[in-house]
Amino acid sequence: MSIAVVTAADGAAWEAVLLADPGLRAADVIDIVRRCVDVVELLAVAASGQAMAALVDARLRRLDSDAVDRLLAAGVAVVGVAGGEADSELLREAGVGFSVMAGSDASVFAEVIAGAVRDLAGDEPGGRSFGDPAFATGSVLPPVDPQRPGLIQPFIPAENFSAGIGAGVTASPSSPVAGLPARPAGSPANGAFATEPAVIAVWGPTGAPGRSTVAVTLADELARLGMSSLLIDADVYGGVVATMFGLLDDSPGLVAACRQAQAHRLDSTALASLCWQLPGELRVLTGIARADRWPEIRPTALTEVLDVARDLAAFTIVDLGFALETDEELSFDTLAPRRNGATLATLDAADLVLVVGSADPVGTQRLVRGLAELRAAEVNAPVWIALNRVRRGSVPGNPGTELDTALRRFTGHSAAALLPYDLTGLDQAAVAGKTLGEAAPTSPLRRAVTELATALSGVPAPSRGRRRR
Repeated sequence: MSIAVVTAADGAAWEAVLLADPGLRAADVIDIVRRCVDVVELLAVAASGQAMAALVDARLRRLDSDAVDRLLAAGVAVVGVAGGEADSELLREAGVGFSVMAGSDASVFAEVIAGAVRDLAGDEPGGRSFGDPAFATGSVLPPVDPQRPGLIQPFIPAENFSAGIGAGVTASPSSPVAGLPARPAGSPANGAFATEPAVIAVWGPTGAPGRSTVAVTLADELARLGMSSLLIDADVYGGVVATMFGLLDDSPGLVAACRQAQAHRLDSTALASLCWQLPGELRVLTGIARADRWPEIRPTALTEVLDVARDLAAFTIVDLGFALETDEELSFDTLAPRRNGATLATLDAADLVLVVGSADPVGTQRLVRGLAELRAAEVNAPVWIALNRVRRGSVPGNPGTELDTALRRFTGHSAAALLPYDLTGLDQAAVAGKTLGEAAPTSPLRRAVTELATALSGVPAPSRGRRRR
């Protein structure tokens, strides 16, 4: 049975030459069923199930990583046609693995397309996959798909933390975090991420437990420790980071970065130009102030933004929304855009997930359920729990002891940080449009977040002189 193939060449000469090649029908391997004029038609044909493979020109307009992902999700193998090394680079940037030179014979086209289809189906045992150097023969261009090694290092033992940092406990099989990765363990001299750039996703369940407050304060304290820090507002339900800093919420920010990433024009210099440079080592990439703009933050583009961010800053702190649902396929019979796709993509790309929960009975219940949702999302990064708004009166007895006991009982984990509730300091920071380090340097919340930043970076906090009586 021949392979049904659709082409999208945007008027390139190789398409007509290929169709006129007598070897195409003689090989009886592929069958060109349709010629598409643009990416929109190509995606529509792929969604209809008419094709098994797509032959696309390297310079096809709007061919980006998002389009390639949608083709692969529809079960259509993608093969690019390049006219030279520059074209092959465009294909690699778009995520197209298989490519062939424009002047190749029909037999070469048929061989590459068949290999791409077998590779997508997962039944290419020992064949000429494009990671094989032997595949780079004749007119076939080998793809480049570098694998970035993991950055996770061991977690710092509890005895090296100050009060409020607990030790991990093995989770029971029924625990909501039983399927979540263990927290890293290491030495306080190095910190959890002392040598490699890291992406830290700040997530929390519904109910406004203080995700943005923790993300902003953590990014600021890392910068005050001398570590270059980039704060990204990726909350698709309406970010508030710009407001907290007193910045313009209509600046290009993350939306512009995603557009440049989709056009393969984003690098560390371009990303830095889109950020607000604040005093010290802190940069801020603002998000969307209106929730209806969520389609502009594509998951594949955001993943590329995070990759570029590693070259710009030692720590990238990403403020995320609360929702993790993936119910679009229940509402649409076609491939629908995912509102929570940006959140899930960030969690997949993160080196550590900092889960923020509110330290009260309702907040703790939501935190336990949220950890179960996080496990269902198959997050691979280690998970640290930060209990926010810790105060007397919210729970009976000593709040730190009671909350830690509750977490151990229902999740099998202790809190990595207990953050006290400092309403006065937060009000001062909100009124001034500043961080806690600027508006309330002696805030107990700020001190607790500084300890957390020290645990992540391994950089000791500056000593504070004793006050005179």
